[in-house]
Amino acid sequence: MKYFLLLLIMFLSILSIAQNKQAYSTKVDTTKKLLLAEAACGECQFKMKGKGCNLAVRINGKEYFTDGTSIDDHGDAHSDDGFCNSIRKVQLQGDTSINRFKVTYFKLMPAVKESEVKNKKKR
Repeated sequence: MKYFLLLLIMFLSILSIAQNKQAYSTKVDTTKKLLLAEAACGECQFKMKGKGCNLAVRINGKEYFTDGTSIDDHGDAHSDDGFCNSIRKVQLQGDTSINRFKVTYFKLMPAVKESEVKNKKKR
């Protein structure tokens, strides 16, 4: 029984390591439209109802939770420029279905610093 339990734990560990964590592509699909959107924590920034911090995108004024990528796939969500503390611009591709956005391509744009925004407003 001990050996069976040990083998079961080892097998499950190997399976969890072998999972592909990135479900979206790093290449643009030229047959689909490339969308410009905003991404952030749905609960913290977009005030969506949910449990915990989850990645969401805002496309044409409508918010969707995402499938295919998560908030933890893009760095520390609680850093100064993380999704829980800021809304970031993204390029993405995918499809909407029942209030969710299935991501097939996701590219996070560089964060804009407040000093850069203030300098642009002065011009």
